[in-house]
Amino acid sequence: MCTPRLSRRAVLAGSAATVAATAVSGVVSPVAVAAPAADGSAYRWRNVVVGGTGFVTGVLFHPSVRGLAYARTDIGGAYRWDDRAGRWTPLTDHLGWDDWNLLGVEAIAVDPAHPGRVYLALGTYAQSWAGNGAVLRSEDRGATWSRADLDVKLGANEDGRGAGERLLVDPRDSDTLWLGTRHDGLLKSTDRGATWAAASGFPAKPSASGQGVVFLVAVGRAVYAGWGDGDGTSGTANLYRTADGTAWEAVPGQPSGTAAKVPIRAAYDTHTRELYVTYANAPGPNGQSDGSVHKLRTATGKWADVTPVKPGGTTGDGSADTFGYGGVAVDARRPGTLAVSTNNRWADVDTVYRTTNGGRTWTSLKDVAVFDVSETPYLKWGDDKPKFGWWIQALAVDPYDSKHLVYGTGATLYGTRDLKRWAPQIRGLEEASVRQLISPPVGEAHLLSGLGDIGVMYHERLTASPARGMATNPVSGSATGLAQAAARPSYVVRAGWGDNGNGAYSNDGGQTWAPFEAQPDIAKDAPGPIATNADGSALLWSFVHWDGTKYAAHRSTDNGTTWSEISSFPKGATPVADPADPTLFYAYDTDTGTLLVSTDSGRSFTARADGLPSGDAQFKLVAAPGRSGDLWLSVKWNGLYRSTDGGVSFSKVASCWASYTLGFGRAADGADYPAIYQVGSTDTITAVYRSDDEAKTWTRINDDAHQWGWTGEVIVGDPRVYGRVYLATNGRGIQYGEPVR
Repeated sequence: MCTPRLSRRAVLAGSAATVAATAVSGVVSPVAVAAPAADGSAYRWRNVVVGGTGFVTGVLFHPSVRGLAYARTDIGGAYRWDDRAGRWTPLTDHLGWDDWNLLGVEAIAVDPAHPGRVYLALGTYAQSWAGNGAVLRSEDRGATWSRADLDVKLGANEDGRGAGERLLVDPRDSDTLWLGTRHDGLLKSTDRGATWAAASGFPAKPSASGQGVVFLVAVGRAVYAGWGDGDGTSGTANLYRTADGTAWEAVPGQPSGTAAKVPIRAAYDTHTRELYVTYANAPGPNGQSDGSVHKLRTATGKWADVTPVKPGGTTGDGSADTFGYGGVAVDARRPGTLAVSTNNRWADVDTVYRTTNGGRTWTSLKDVAVFDVSETPYLKWGDDKPKFGWWIQALAVDPYDSKHLVYGTGATLYGTRDLKRWAPQIRGLEEASVRQLISPPVGEAHLLSGLGDIGVMYHERLTASPARGMATNPVSGSATGLAQAAARPSYVVRAGWGDNGNGAYSNDGGQTWAPFEAQPDIAKDAPGPIATNADGSALLWSFVHWDGTKYAAHRSTDNGTTWSEISSFPKGATPVADPADPTLFYAYDTDTGTLLVSTDSGRSFTARADGLPSGDAQFKLVAAPGRSGDLWLSVKWNGLYRSTDGGVSFSKVASCWASYTLGFGRAADGADYPAIYQVGSTDTITAVYRSDDEAKTWTRINDDAHQWGWTGEVIVGDPRVYGRVYLATNGRGIQYGEPVR
């Protein structure tokens, strides 16, 4: 269900020159603790609980401290495990709008000799349009950070993001760190991550594959590096080592062939002095169809194939059982005991294999697994039970408890204490990429959400994962549209990517759903935003392919039984319903900077205002609740515009110079206009603001410890609770804030 946000790769030209450290320190406050904003107001920020929902790409137990662990995600930052509280603490929420690309964590490293030290290699994309990476270093387990900006790019959400770890504290010297990059070889720091330079003597040369150094692991006093740009089919080296930190050599006798083309992860058994390496024929998490597991007895240089099950067989129904191998973790307490995971095994479902005799025999933990997902019911995916997992590349064994295993999937982190009973070990870790939010004016739920990968959810409570799980009938993946009839709030419609239909409607406020009886042919390939008019009598569905191609919108007046094309609607635009008049719809044509209006419930549209901002900037058109024709237009880099005459004319709001998204909530006591919330810039920084006086003045309501990277998708206030606001993030789930009273 979890799909890669971006898979295209680009080659980064240039070399890994020395980079300068920046003296930046961010203080990370506990997520549920109120902190004063810049103007002295105080808001308490918390996650709306869903539980995971994204790809956990790495888990690292500290080898010297019981109960201390760290986790990384592809787009949602890093976390520290609080064993006493039984939950994860976010460590990178202080990264702001300009640093959105640093919310992807490429790698984590800890120092076994100094328990307070932790290092993060950050950078979500290695594309030309993305910023360079950075390394954060902490002496207090991530409570505060110092930052070193790199002049190379990292790719925590690129192919190969489940490999690792690419960052390592040198086993001979705690002041020395190694960082493997995708396009710029191996970097080295001799001042605990403050400055970095290309490591001399590393022989491997990057290629266009975008993998480079895929892992670094300490083997005694030596360092081994997995190389993902080699060609395992022709014997090109994909594993290197150094004994002194200067001279590197290819490891002799290493496995070759398709099944050992790309090394994914490695773990060293200090008792037996054996290095275990997992391989696949592609970097993953998608695209793997072959793989293997090998071990190297480092004292003798002898290799052995210890693959639990060879890929390529058939399942009971005759399907090809293809997959690679991903995670590997050794038991620090028991010699020869370790676990490995399969990856991309869709026919027979992925599993974790465990051995107690160095790989001579293996047991599939899936075969005896019992799951309890009552804390995060969405993990049933609309079925009667969850599956063991997919995209299993993060795998770890607690060094103080041999039966405590955890592994990551594309949606959660599962843990066990007895190798049989499993449950999500995910409290506090929220990674949803949020697309839509609605706060209904009446009913049980104060929030409905449309999310990436897991569709739409009905939030009975903000502090517990929705009891109904993800919306079913039909089950869908990423949500593309969610709308509620303003004068008939029991009626809700949704759209998204699905195998058995892409749209549905609800007559009970989003608790249960019925699929559209029919849908336009283009809906299966390009589901886009959807809207319903004030009384729910008409639906408008716009269609946009993921590659940006726009198609004609369609209209239905019978709950999706029949549809007709709207030739006058601007292709790809987001339909907006007037909240008071069911005959009115609006659409903003971003190509021409034109506001179009329908006065016949969406049958036809005509231009009403032109000369507005246009182009590639981000635009959000929002109608103020309970009022007809009161429109607000947020324009990235160009500010905020308002119309009070249904789009006949717009005036620019003077109080902010950039507005990315805007929404409304309950009015303040004594005010006759709803509270307005926005992510925008009223001064020099992009932040979250509230206005109680129709955007004449703004109050910043977040603070420097609560920024969450990119937050420009959607914001909405609660129409029943003054001051409460719901904020969509791209990787840190749904944040909600409330004034401290």
